[in-house]
Amino acid sequence: MDDIKTPAALLTHNDEYFMREALRQAKIAFDADEVPIGAVVVHQNRIVARAHNQVEVLKDPTAHAEIVAITQAANTLSSKWLNDCKLYVTIEPCSMCAGALVLARIKTLYFGAKDPKAGACGSCLNIANHTALNHRMNVVEGILAQECGALISDFFKRKRIDQAKFN
Repeated sequence: MDDIKTPAALLTHNDEYFMREALRQAKIAFDADEVPIGAVVVHQNRIVARAHNQVEVLKDPTAHAEIVAITQAANTLSSKWLNDCKLYVTIEPCSMCAGALVLARIKTLYFGAKDPKAGACGSCLNIANHTALNHRMNVVEGILAQECGALISDFFKRKRIDQAKFN
């Protein structure tokens, strides 16, 4: 099966709104010195979960925005399956998060910027639509990509400057 992609022309005003909500979460992570990735889960056009990376504060390598948002949404909806949900995330999910999205059966994934080094929804790997897995999802990429990419680039630029000060 080929990748399931939605043309950008079919995006709605709501898609941009929900990605802006994910960006707000990413900015919270940025301010907390976490890798600035934010995510929201939407069910029936309503946000049911908001999350940002919390790896540093929780000392948990699995506390990525997508994982935290999936957990919140499953609790909110009292369901382990998120069949009718959309997930908006600022950066293309990694392999761990893409696997969790498949297991949660997210219907549609929307992401801002590609991650050429670790992206697992089309860049390095394609777990989101791997034919050997029991679920595949629609993938829409590039919503507010420039803003999403700039936030993470600024974060790592700041990290390099801070590192140089101590060397």
